[in-house]
Amino acid sequence: MTTSSSERGVSLGMPELPAPAYPDDVRARLETDAREIVARYPDSRSALLPLLHLVQSEEGHVTRTGMQFCADVLGLTTAEVTAVATFYTMYRRGPSGDYQVGVCTNTLCAVMGGDAIFESLQEHLGVGNGGTTEDGKVTLEHIECNAACDFAPVVMVNWEFFDNQTPASAKALVDDLRAGRPVTPTRGAPLCTFKETARILAGFPDERDGAVAAGGSAGPASLAGLKLAKGEASAARVVHPRDGGPHDVGGDVHDPSPTEHLSSHDAPQDTSASDPAHPAGPTAEEGE
Repeated sequence: MTTSSSERGVSLGMPELPAPAYPDDVRARLETDAREIVARYPDSRSALLPLLHLVQSEEGHVTRTGMQFCADVLGLTTAEVTAVATFYTMYRRGPSGDYQVGVCTNTLCAVMGGDAIFESLQEHLGVGNGGTTEDGKVTLEHIECNAACDFAPVVMVNWEFFDNQTPASAKALVDDLRAGRPVTPTRGAPLCTFKETARILAGFPDERDGAVAAGGSAGPASLAGLKLAKGEASAARVVHPRDGGPHDVGGDVHDPSPTEHLSSHDAPQDTSASDPAHPAGPTAEEGE
């Protein structure tokens, strides 16, 4: 007995129709912006990434119409544009919320509570990874790294930082976003919608009052090493690991010398070589 193609779930229908065009007024506006973007580059195809942000700012995700527009502007095939749009996770392939809430679940954030935050938000919002709430306000996703390990666990909303989060604070955050209440990132520029963020990433000025001045996003923990390297901050006192504190020698505090172990992580551990009373290795011959 044979089965038909429809029973096997195989479609033998017509190829997908070409993407619909933008309305004339929208296309004219996007073409003006696109010319400004392309003029920045000696090779026009180098403008593809910002152009994808541009079309994403129009509909909130990169549609087939948007990819066709990019191909037309740059003289590329839709296959070439699609290959780029599907490679980078910053380009959304389907409708998404006004606020992209990304929870870092990479190693450090995960062990500091990122996994618990992500699980609690999935339950609280009733969506899975990449899902969007019914009101269209929030899209939830896990992110491999937000490059802010010194503030773990970290949540990002439209690429703005919310540091040192907990399940409770993260749930309060998404509740405020859905209710339209003001939300202020821990550091960096004020929050705006995902479409507005996409336009800024396309290379257009952020015209909101005070947004550019507030754009610095490096916090004190991130800058501590740089300040130390420049001699702008004194080194933290390192104590000897064996007695738990600096040595008091004649009333003066003794700093460990370079030959002493400066961290308990570097202290020698008891082994058969250093401490015969604690031998290492098998206690019996094989087969006994």
